[in-house]
Amino acid sequence: MKRVLLVDDDKDFGRTLERSLPSKGYDPRWVQSSADAIEAINEGDYSVVLCDIRMPKTDGLALCAEIVTRRPELPVILLTGFGTFDAAVAALRAGAYDFLSKPATLDTIAFALDRAVRHHALQNEVSRLRRVESEARIEHSLVAKSPAMRRVLDAVGRVADSSASVLISGESGTGKEVVARAIHENSSRKNQPFLAVNCAAMPAQLLESELFGHVKGAFTDARDARPGLFREAQGGTVLLDEIGDMPVELQPKLLRVLQERKVRPVGSSQEIPIDVRFICATNRDLEERISSKQFRDDLYFRIAVVEIVLPPLRVRGAEDILAIATDAAHRFARAHGKDIKGLSKPAAERLLAYDWPGNARELVHCMEHAVLMTNYDHIGVDDLPPRLAHHRAGHSVPVMDAELVTLDVMERRYTEKVLAALKGNKAAAARVLGIERRTLYRKLEAWGVTQPTEAE
Repeated sequence: MKRVLLVDDDKDFGRTLERSLPSKGYDPRWVQSSADAIEAINEGDYSVVLCDIRMPKTDGLALCAEIVTRRPELPVILLTGFGTFDAAVAALRAGAYDFLSKPATLDTIAFALDRAVRHHALQNEVSRLRRVESEARIEHSLVAKSPAMRRVLDAVGRVADSSASVLISGESGTGKEVVARAIHENSSRKNQPFLAVNCAAMPAQLLESELFGHVKGAFTDARDARPGLFREAQGGTVLLDEIGDMPVELQPKLLRVLQERKVRPVGSSQEIPIDVRFICATNRDLEERISSKQFRDDLYFRIAVVEIVLPPLRVRGAEDILAIATDAAHRFARAHGKDIKGLSKPAAERLLAYDWPGNARELVHCMEHAVLMTNYDHIGVDDLPPRLAHHRAGHSVPVMDAELVTLDVMERRYTEKVLAALKGNKAAAARVLGIERRTLYRKLEAWGVTQPTEAE
């Protein structure tokens, strides 16, 4: 049966509908206040809401507007004893799907509910098809087979069409800009600009001018006015790369832009409204930067509404390494007019034995070198760059030893392996292990393990 939420403080009307609607194929739940309705929606899944306009405290119009904000796909039908044109207009402005006047017969109510439920089902199907299409486009731009990267793809698909600020963190070369572009290209802003700037590449004054723009004569070399990156990206997306290295004196100004959605060009007294989606990327541990007073905590909370952590290539596993290598080899082969079918087994083994300090970026460059150097239809070891062709795998901490050990020992060894793979970055290790950083610190202290941080 289709679930309907009834919201009405009229006990006689509520009880009557609660008894009668099951005969029309509906499973009703009746509540008598807006607060109870919001609680019910948070707890359960409904196909439609039938709500009276006149109620004490929060009326039906305000409740309808809140439901539309929280659950835009959930249709709301408003009921009123005053069937006037003004009441109908107010209902539509609040986002109601339909509007009925009291008294309404059971058949009339059931007919309106049926239309709303069909609309709800159609909306859900459209959303599902959009997610499928979005995930297909994302997968085309992001080669990912491992569970860790599948979670990244899922996160990208979920946040792409929202306006929330996103923080993408990960080591250099893990593909942070690729993920940022995937978010933009799968959003409603995809036909608008995508502009990126490296916050670590410029001194504070130049970066401020680059982002905010300036008026003519604002400083010595300002011969002409310039709109700045934020205004040039109007309607689109801005990627602030290496946000962790943004000069401290600029951080309060960026925070104000994020809060007010207005920019003030250098040398101007006027603020100009902007409509921009912000994505930030960093290879720094921002929590450590906050502790050392190099990054503002209020700015961190503003940019990290959603945080996506990209794992380094060395912990993503063989399936991702070989998938990225094969995809890159085919792309470069087409670009250079070569017929390359794939990797030889020895070459694949050499790729899997390497630690990839430069992550996916290094692997892609390695495959371009190999494609250019090979004379065969399969890439061999000799086609790889010298550092890989002559590489021998070093000793790695085993996940499993031949002897039987306790779970505590196994946990300690695996934790050490993850820390070693992440170069001592405890924040990243805690995320990979799926535990709080405080929990990781307590475990390391209990085991007597001393691991340097990435900064150390």
